[in-house]
Amino acid sequence: MGIPRVGTANDGREMHYSVGALIERKGKVLLIDRVKPPYGFAGLAGHVDGGETDVEALLREVGEESGLTVSAYKLVAEEEVPWNWCSKGVQVHYWKLFACTVSGRVKRDAHEAKRIEWFSYAQIRKLQLEPVWEYWLKKMGKL
Repeated sequence: MGIPRVGTANDGREMHYSVGALIERKGKVLLIDRVKPPYGFAGLAGHVDGGETDVEALLREVGEESGLTVSAYKLVAEEEVPWNWCSKGVQVHYWKLFACTVSGRVKRDAHEAKRIEWFSYAQIRKLQLEPVWEYWLKKMGKL
């Protein structure tokens, strides 16, 4: 695990950079039930490490958390989220969310996920989502 890229938020607080993968297939979304806080169901995501590009972080996180390979990606959302905390104690994250096409076979990483599954949006509405993923899915009009 690398050291997150650090920046300064609009309000002067320390900020980390994060990437997330919205992976949809046949009307379903790939989510993990997170082992570590913040808890809840979430898309594949993580910090951008120092010296790493956003895309390198995206490819790494998807591979680590699912065993899948990203074959195509498109930036679909980007913003500073001033209330998004992480276990490293930082309260602000600058997010880049990518819609991704993937290949390979899904494998659960026990260090990251209690489970990994494809969920319909009807099923997702009944799940306890990690707050930032609830925010993104609502913002994109998916929930």
